[in-house]
Amino acid sequence: MSENKGIISKPEAGGSVSYSEDVIAIISGLAASEIEGVAGMSGGLKSGIGELLGKKDLSKGIKATIVNDDVTIDINLIAVYGSTLHDVALAVQKSVKRAVEGMTGLRVAAINVLVQGVQVPAEDRR
Repeated sequence: MSENKGIISKPEAGGSVSYSEDVIAIISGLAASEIEGVAGMSGGLKSGIGELLGKKDLSKGIKATIVNDDVTIDINLIAVYGSTLHDVALAVQKSVKRAVEGMTGLRVAAINVLVQGVQVPAEDRR
């Protein structure tokens, strides 16, 4: 099914449908950002833990990898202070899996969530 690195193709009636890793990352970013307790995505350790990335580039902080027709998604996020991190991570995994599989029909093998930081509300910083 996979033809090129970073792209997965599914045969359909009358042809095939192909998805790039970037599209899967964007879908994942949208699904993750809708979860209560997620402050934003982090660009990874190289970008700095305190860097929150806006909704303009929803694939930042997310890496989708396609291997043998399976999709693995790594999500780096910043959580809201006071939220239960384990519950937030589980909700992100469920939401992302549902969104990616529902929109693409692809099989999601794993979703790895890395909580890279906690955003403290401005009034609590003083």
